[in-house]
Formats: sequence, structure tokens, C-alpha cells
Amino acid sequence: MIMNLPVEFITRTKPLLGEEWDLFVEALNVDAPTSIRCSKYKSSIEKESSFVLWSSRGYYLNQRPSFTFDPLFHAGCYYVQEASSMFIEQVVRQYINDDIKILDLCAAPGGKSTLLADAMTEGSLLVSNEVIRSRANILSENITKWGNPNVIVTNNDPAQVGKLNGFFDFILVDAPCSGEGMFRKDEGAMYEWSVDNVKLCKERQQRILADIWPSLKSGGLLLYSTCTYNLEENEENVQWIKDELGAETLPVEVKDKWNITPSFVEGVSAYRFFPHKTKGEGFFCALLRKSEASDSVQRRKNEKERKTKLDLPLEYKNYINQKEKFIFYSKNDKWYAFPSGLSSDLMVLNSQLNTISEGIVLGEFKGKDFIPSHSLALSNYLNIDAFPTNEVDWKTAIAYLRKEALILDNQPKGYILLTYRDKPLGFVKNIGNRANNLYPQEWRIRSTNIPTEEVAVI
Repeated sequence: MIMNLPVEFITRTKPLLGEEWDLFVEALNVDAPTSIRCSKYKSSIEKESSFVLWSSRGYYLNQRPSFTFDPLFHAGCYYVQEASSMFIEQVVRQYINDDIKILDLCAAPGGKSTLLADAMTEGSLLVSNEVIRSRANILSENITKWGNPNVIVTNNDPAQVGKLNGFFDFILVDAPCSGEGMFRKDEGAMYEWSVDNVKLCKERQQRILADIWPSLKSGGLLLYSTCTYNLEENEENVQWIKDELGAETLPVEVKDKWNITPSFVEGVSAYRFFPHKTKGEGFFCALLRKSEASDSVQRRKNEKERKTKLDLPLEYKNYINQKEKFIFYSKNDKWYAFPSGLSSDLMVLNSQLNTISEGIVLGEFKGKDFIPSHSLALSNYLNIDAFPTNEVDWKTAIAYLRKEALILDNQPKGYILLTYRDKPLGFVKNIGNRANNLYPQEWRIRSTNIPTEEVAVI
């Protein structure tokens, strides 16, 4: 099928690519590659595959499987992510070596946040924000599956986040855009495209950037990215950041074999991905540093200790490894564990923002019974020896993920951790004649088109 590109898109984009235009159009009429990124803490790929050149854990797949029916996908062992956007890892590796505070402003569904969670240091803090509540819930689900305890998911408008003066060392703004780089992956993006929409996106992006700018500390880094090709939303907006907000662009080292296209505008350091040159979708990014003179506001601090009248019994603290690194507290009838070194920052964020999820949810008391949380099951700090485990086959794993009742043979009564291919999948409560399924109701697999054969991606 030949893609019918909008005439005005051709008129605007063809001059940018010149002699490469025909190759670009040819690439758009080929199926988009499928790529995944494996979790730093949970997995590595075992099947024959090819590496994403600019990613340490990214891989291309030969075909697109039914990810929904791979239990390891639900266990947070890998994330299905577009290859070009994995380039963000290079920025983090080249510029971030210390414990810092990171904001992923437009974070849903979570691909870039999970990448940042793997790339940042153990003592860093990641705030993953999404302004649309339904998308924030999806973001929270994906962050929970990834299992990092030093992440907070928030649901706020950029203007509200921007009130955290000088709080963040690094901000990623993957701005909502006209989506030209997703034409072959999403036909809707092509049909909705117009020059007027490009203009509206540019103005919205500038508004978002201006709103969030005060929360970046002086000398801090901002990574601006889009999945579009035009100059207005890309280089022109980067120049606007430099002129209006006070910033300088920074270079990112790239290798020739990656075939990344440099900026189309002199004086603006930026990186472009085109599908006829790089194996991925359209992507643009630029790294900027905030001028030391552009922000004199000191970061607000809140050293107030979190106080609770109750203390969690030691047996439940032992559900996680390295418990001495965490504070334990109760919130909305649930017990949490959060890195103690970041507790004052957590207090600030909880007082200023609408938080959806944070740290590790250990569980909650129902009477004398402590019900372990699914967040605990998928945490990278889970103490797997704290629970009886039951390794299940693929069919049983799918039944569990569909939230069906299970029958477990030769297992003790009480809470049991199910594993699949030795990876934690979630909890059940075995009551003898059956096991009550504790998988989150809102996460269950709803599709009834269950494959006849096991799906195993990695």
C-alpha cells in the first residue's frame, strides 16, 4: 500500500531532504521495525536478534509478536519502545554521573521514564508526570512493572510542576507534537496533520517549556524532543529556548555508523532520525543547559520528618532486600517503602503535586491479615525468599493475568508468589481448594483471542 502523504507536508518537507526525498518516501512505505528494550535488573535477550546501535539494552525483533500474551512483558522484563527514542540513553550516559533529580514531564505511557530509571544512578530521583489522568494511570502501571523504588508518578499541569523552583537537575520534555515521524505507524497522525496543527503544536510546546523552566536549576539540563520533522517544532523551538529562556545547546557524541542526521539550522546542535537512514521512526532531540544567570531562585527544601503513629512490624519490612536503605510509612491505608535518602524530596513533592504512585507499595492490613501488594511482587528489591514460590507454566500464567481463579497442587495455605521462567509474576492467596487471584483487576488481560502456542519474546 502506497502512503498518500498530505500535499502540504510534501511541499514543506521535500526541500529539507533534497535528493534523499525519494528514499524517505520509499522507507515510509515499508513496515516499521519492532524494537524492545530489556530491563537492566530483570532480563536479557536470549533469542537471535539485532542490537539497536545507540542503546545498551535495545533490540530489534524479526516480527511483531502478541506482547499481550507474553507473561514476561507483564512482569516488567522488557518494554516495547520505538528504537529512535532510545537515543536518550546516550545523553544520560554522556552527561549524568551523579545522583540527581530528574523530571520526565510528558511521560505517558512510560517508555522514556523506564529508560531513565535504568540509566540514572541508584541515588537519583525520577518524577514521571502526565497531565491526562487516564494516561497517568497507564504510566503508573508501567512504572510499577519496571520495579524501581526511586520513582514518583504525578498527574499535574506543567505550570504546577514549574512552581518547584530550581528543584530539578535534568528535565526531559518529550513534547506533544504534530506526529509527522509516526505516519507509517499511525495512520491517524497523517490524517489529522495540517499546517495549522503544526502552528498550534509549536505554540503549545513553547507554553509548556515556559511553564516548566523555573523548576530547572541554574546550570541544569533540559532535553527537548519530538517525533516530528518540521523546523517550527524542532530547531525553531530550540532557538526560542535559547533566546527567550536563556540556554545554550550542548553536543552529544554520535558515531557515523548510526546515520543520525544533524540539525538543519546553523548554531543549533540537534539530532534527527529519518527512517531511510536510521532503523526507527522519525525523532528529533536537542540538549540544552540553563544559563547560570537566568535563575536566581533557590530550591525549596522541606526537612520535616515523616511521622506516623504506627510502625510496620519487622517481618513485613523483611519483604524487601536492603531494608536499611528505606523509610516505611502508611498512606491511604497502604504501607510503603521509599529510599530514605530521598525522603525529604518526597515530602516536598507530596505537598506540591498530585502523586499517583511512589516507591514500593508493600501491602495493606485487612484485620490481622497483611495482604502483599502487586507493586512488591514486581519490585527490583523484592526479597523472594520471604514467600513460598510456585513456578507456573505459560497457560497458568495467562490464566493468572486474566485474573482467573487457580488451583495449586501441593502448596501451603497463605500468600504464594507465582513465578514464570523464574521471574516474579504476582501473588495469590492459597485457601486449599483454590487460590484467590490477587492480580490487579484493572490490569487483567481482557482479550479472549488466546494464542494456541506459547508466546516467548525474550
